[in-house]
Amino acid sequence: MSDYYNAFEISPVPTPGPDAVAPEPFRGIYGMPAFVTVPTNDLAASVDFWVRGLGFFELFGIPGTLVHLRRWAFQDVLLVSAADVPEQAPAMSFSVACVLGEVDSVVEACRALRPDSVDGPRDTPWNTRDIEVITPENARIVFTAAKPWDPASPEARNLEAIGITPPPAGRGDNDGYA
Repeated sequence: MSDYYNAFEISPVPTPGPDAVAPEPFRGIYGMPAFVTVPTNDLAASVDFWVRGLGFFELFGIPGTLVHLRRWAFQDVLLVSAADVPEQAPAMSFSVACVLGEVDSVVEACRALRPDSVDGPRDTPWNTRDIEVITPENARIVFTAAKPWDPASPEARNLEAIGITPPPAGRGDNDGYA
């Protein structure tokens, strides 16, 4: 058995492209490999923003105490009741994968609920299109969509300059890259 395997086999993130389709929301129960806990002093308002603005759904809740939200598999957020929340968003952010076709609709939905909540979209040197959302709890959430790979792009040159190159066409899994 190899110590390395193609992690794309377990990832819900589709291959980047303009026609990439987001996976269906994952409603199953699993041991969460990672999640974020966000304190809120208004659980109902927070749930409303995360559901209608960011596209999460309520997996389950404990009334007045906690709501477990999810989008895709492994995109878990626990909103927990708290007496108060930070007055400003921290420098740290929580990034959530999306597909290019979702970026504009998330921007529109969030701005409809909180007009000044979104910064972007902006393209990054690492070949993604990102938006940054400040939630009612002052959490900094980044929705990040991989753009299609263009070997002639500035992004490809940026990545190649630090040693990141795509596998040759037709090459399988991680042979020689792990």
